[in-house]
Amino acid sequence: MPISGEIHEHVARVGGVPSGLPLVVLLTGFTDAGSAVSGLIEHLTETADPEPLLVFDNDVLLDYRARRPVLTFDQDHIVELRPARLELSLAHDALARPFLLLSGYEPDFAWNAFADVVLDFAAEHEVSTVTWVHSIAMPVPHTRPIGVTVSGNRAELTAAHSVWRPRTQVPGTVGHLLEYRFVQSERSVASFVLLIPHYLADTEYPDAVLTAADKVMAATGLVLLTDELREKRVGYLERVDEQVAENEELAQMVRTLEHRYDAYMAGLEVEGESPAEFTEGSLPSADELAAELERFLATRPGDDDKNGRA
Repeated sequence: MPISGEIHEHVARVGGVPSGLPLVVLLTGFTDAGSAVSGLIEHLTETADPEPLLVFDNDVLLDYRARRPVLTFDQDHIVELRPARLELSLAHDALARPFLLLSGYEPDFAWNAFADVVLDFAAEHEVSTVTWVHSIAMPVPHTRPIGVTVSGNRAELTAAHSVWRPRTQVPGTVGHLLEYRFVQSERSVASFVLLIPHYLADTEYPDAVLTAADKVMAATGLVLLTDELREKRVGYLERVDEQVAENEELAQMVRTLEHRYDAYMAGLEVEGESPAEFTEGSLPSADELAAELERFLATRPGDDDKNGRA
């Protein structure tokens, strides 16, 4: 696709941008199991006061027909048209310490031009570290901590956090391109791939967002506000556990996943499988059970409904 003009616009800011800040990258697109990335973007938008520095041009980077803007229609007229946003912002953690946040949709076009802009900005402002998070669905139980695969060039984070280290080929994302280019430029980079229970991958899973926030904090030293996420996590898991207890097939699936997860973590062989893999094997109707669980969660009253509040 030919590029006409700039792919972004600078937003004027009085006082400039400090040098040496960490850069956090959160891009939705190919996969966002458990809404880990979109959920953390929303949470940081509400708690980290992001101030846009670069706003990227949708007309250059976005396929509107694949990801159409959301509009609000009121009886006989449109009251709001909300386009997607892709921005590089200056944000602040709970201790008022600044950091850079690249967040929004994954570009559909002009990946190399987009990467050039981000890398040039990082070089100009001497970014200290680059951390990005994404999530995939895996046959793992919700009753165990969310595992991660770590890549990049920060060996200490890989050693401390990476529980699954496969050699495989997967579809690439623009996040992978940024990681690859940043490593080539000898910038300090860590990527966290969250392994989300496959039967919860299409839900808004608070534990996924909380884990994403925890990994960002581990890599950057930032302190993010997470109390609200922890409260949501408790209520969500209570509803999941209630449904599992009422459905023997779901309960058997979770027990099977727990057995395989625990054996994997212990480095043991399970029914001839390699401990280097998470596989579904003979899980009972996993897709159907997942759909049933998702329907249950979607129709359950929230805490406000239980208390009689709108």
